Order: sequence, then C-alpha cells, then structure tokens
Amino acid sequence: MSDDSLPAPVPVRTAAVIPAAGRGVRLGPGAPKALRTLGGTPMLIHAVRALAASRSVSLVVVVAPPDGAAEVKSLLDAHALPDRTDFVVVPGGETRQESVKLGLDALPPGHDIVLVHDAARPLVPVDTVDAVIEAVREGAPAVVPGLPLADTVKEVEPAAVPGGPEPVVATPERARLRAVQTPQGFDRATLLRAHETVTDEVTDDAGMVERLGLTVVVVPGHEEAFKVTRPLDLVLAEAVLARRRLNDGY
Repeated sequence: MSDDSLPAPVPVRTAAVIPAAGRGVRLGPGAPKALRTLGGTPMLIHAVRALAASRSVSLVVVVAPPDGAAEVKSLLDAHALPDRTDFVVVPGGETRQESVKLGLDALPPGHDIVLVHDAARPLVPVDTVDAVIEAVREGAPAVVPGLPLADTVKEVEPAAVPGGPEPVVATPERARLRAVQTPQGFDRATLLRAHETVTDEVTDDAGMVERLGLTVVVVPGHEEAFKVTRPLDLVLAEAVLARRRLNDGY
C-alpha cells in the first residue's frame, strides 16, 4: 500500500478558555477587572486577541460574569477579531475554578488541547502561546510558562496580627523556583479529569493536574505576560502597549 492511500492525519485542534468573571477588587472600584481599558480597549479584548493571534487556536471561550454574558458578547462583537477563530461567551460561576469548568463544558468535540488564560494577562506574546501548545503536542499533559525569580523568597510563619512581624522559617533555593504565568496548556482529557476529581480550591489549573500525580512542565514565559492586578500594573501595561504601537503598529 502506498503512503498516498493512507488517511491524512487529523490535525490536533486547540481551544482557549478565558475566565473573565472576577471583580478585580485590588484595582479599586469600577468595572470588572477584565473590562478595564488598556490603551482605550478593554483588557479582555487584548487577551482574546493575544490567544487568537496563534494560528493553532481555532476557538476561544470567554467565561463572563454570571450576569454579564450579554454585555461581554456585545463587547466581542464590537471589536475586530480574527475571522479564522470562533468565539463563544458563557456565564461563569462564583469561583475561578467553577468558571473554568463551565468554559470546558462549553467546548465542542474535536479540540484535544485546551489553554486556560487569565484575562488579566492582556499582553502575552504569541510566541509564548505557541510554545505552550507545542509542548502539549509533544506529549506533556500540562504545561505552564514561567520565569526565574529576581527576588530572594522567604517562607514565613503568618503574623498573629495583620501587618505584624512574621518569623522566617525557610529560604527556598531561588534557582529552583519559577513564577508561573498563563496560558497554561493541557491535554483536554487530563484537564477534565482534574476538574472532576479535585474539589478543593487551588490557585491554578496546573495545580489540579499535580494533584492527580501527573507531571507538569514549565516552558519559558515572558516578562510582558505579567498579571494586571494593582493600579501600578496598569501603568506598566500602558507603557508596554505604547512601546509596541510605536515599534510595530500593534
């Protein structure tokens, strides 16, 4: 039998889930964090475009505030997004974990790689997105982008009184630590099993996969994939965006 008679391999398709239901209280009063503007455009739109910039991503599911799905759908419709990518909006839950699960439930069959990305990381470069996807394609069940730490880290005993002194109990070896970012990438079946198995709250989806006893791998992250959490982060994000527009018309 010649190779020409063999069926063509089915391409591995990638979907992205962007939980955007959080209020972002540390940014101060106002709109939900994902709807705060950056360079005149909501952070959520920047995040959606960042994921859709990867040619591997064929579907982006945005998980909106429980009562804000219509508003988020209108927002996506009002901004130019890549034609090659499909976009879906679903209402989220009370916690990030619930929202990600609702986003996963909205995925149609045929997407075997799933990215989970923070809407509050609006400036992640496409090269980072592609590196995560490639590592999952090569067989890793879970992949996170991460950066070495610039600061020494201390493990402390929490203070008895908020704001009080905290005794240091250990100094982890900095060379072995990474500050992880998103998008985090997963084999779809693995991520679904993690969400069905792990019921206690964790800080990220990769942590849920770790609870299954599976290996999570780290690929190089990017300094511009930082999370916009506090007012100073917005200032930095505006500066990065201004530089991009000046340099390459982003």
